[in-house]
Amino acid sequence: MENKSNDATQARPLGERPLNAALVEMDLNKFIEQVKTENAWQERGYNSITIYKSDAMRMVLIGMKAGSILKTHTANANITVQVLQGNIFFSALDQVLDMSKGKIIALQANIPHSVEAKEESFFLLSLAGL
Repeated sequence: MENKSNDATQARPLGERPLNAALVEMDLNKFIEQVKTENAWQERGYNSITIYKSDAMRMVLIGMKAGSILKTHTANANITVQVLQGNIFFSALDQVLDMSKGKIIALQANIPHSVEAKEESFFLLSLAGL
């Protein structure tokens, strides 16, 4: 296994972090605070940060301000969405799921879905079988 890390950039000055190693510790509260300090949070109303990335799996922390929308899209992997804070509407397969802290869903690959934040929300997106 190759150790992978991300370097800091002008857009993400706190971006230096391990992405893949034999053991990767992730502080979700720290990442939530980081996401809220970056320009994308202010400009788009949402922001995300990849916190783990291997050949088989990826984990992305996503934050959304109240009322922001991730338009319909697909993922080429099976996904899970776990709400950490706030409340979102997750739409897929003609269903709208009202998800709050502690709720998690799993969705097969290539199924169109969208997300709308009812209030400021953060969720962990995991992609497997890439």
